[in-house]
Amino acid sequence: MTANIQPQTLNEFIILQQTAFPYAKGDLTRLLNHIGVAAKIVNREVNAAGLADILGKAGKTNIQGEDVMKLDEFANEQFIRVLTSSGEVCGLASEENHDIITFNNNFTKEGKYVVCIDPLDGSSNIDVNVSIGTIFSIYRRITEIGTLPDDRDILQPGTKQVAAGYVIYGSSTMLVYTTGLGVTGFTLDPSIGEFCLSHYNIVTPEKGNLYSINEGYYKQFSPGVQKYLDHCKGKDENSGYSARYIGSMVADFHRNLLKGGIYMYPSTKKQEGGKLRLLYEANPIAFLAEQAGGLATDGKGNRILEIIPKAIHQRVPLFTGSKKMVEDVEGWIKKYG
Repeated sequence: MTANIQPQTLNEFIILQQTAFPYAKGDLTRLLNHIGVAAKIVNREVNAAGLADILGKAGKTNIQGEDVMKLDEFANEQFIRVLTSSGEVCGLASEENHDIITFNNNFTKEGKYVVCIDPLDGSSNIDVNVSIGTIFSIYRRITEIGTLPDDRDILQPGTKQVAAGYVIYGSSTMLVYTTGLGVTGFTLDPSIGEFCLSHYNIVTPEKGNLYSINEGYYKQFSPGVQKYLDHCKGKDENSGYSARYIGSMVADFHRNLLKGGIYMYPSTKKQEGGKLRLLYEANPIAFLAEQAGGLATDGKGNRILEIIPKAIHQRVPLFTGSKKMVEDVEGWIKKYG
């Protein structure tokens, strides 16, 4: 008789990986576990959103000038609450807050890490029951332990990330993360309330056949991006890809990560600096992409992870996914501008 083997949980997996981080001494393990706890709380609310008074707008705008959804606000509050109580985090930057959030007490000032987070990516899809997600990025603090953190702790290049990941709330809920040792995915088992190992060592195909972009902005894109899109749509004999665009970056990136493809959010005539935020959207996604064998650039040969941030809510163009597809679009941009 064969015994049932229990799947490895997120916490168990992180503990086993801990030996690769001699400086962490368990604190990074606890922090990642706390993020998992907050994700389960948000997941519960997402699943009940249609039955609870949490759909719709909250009647305010965030620092980006975007309407704040009720679920946005809830997710932001939950992650702040859980990370504050973890004792591992001394401060964080969130899409929903103008300035960095610091925790002015002796308990949190001892925290060794700062977190950059988009609590709920894909807010425009909340009311129509389309997949949404959470994106997070973790850095070791620069300022002295025991003091209040400041912008220096947050404004670090992506190469300094010690961990990054996302949670996708869809037909199943998954947490995907990296600590620089490859990319691993965990699926939430609602029967036991635990994230269980489901995707070990995710490697994205070197070339895919999917492209994801909001083509409604076609006329605002640069000539090089337009030429590449024409190429993707099969307007020359050597091409022809399938368009897939959900509108939640986490969902689009997740699909392309597993199946192979490219996600693009270029600059436009109206937003020349790009739209996606470097610290809590582009950097964590870029870290994951590279760890899975892909690329992430601004479309002009600049590696996302090497961009030095100047502001907490700095924006950047993003081209990420399968290596050969990112290199291909850069070739078109280099040729046509």
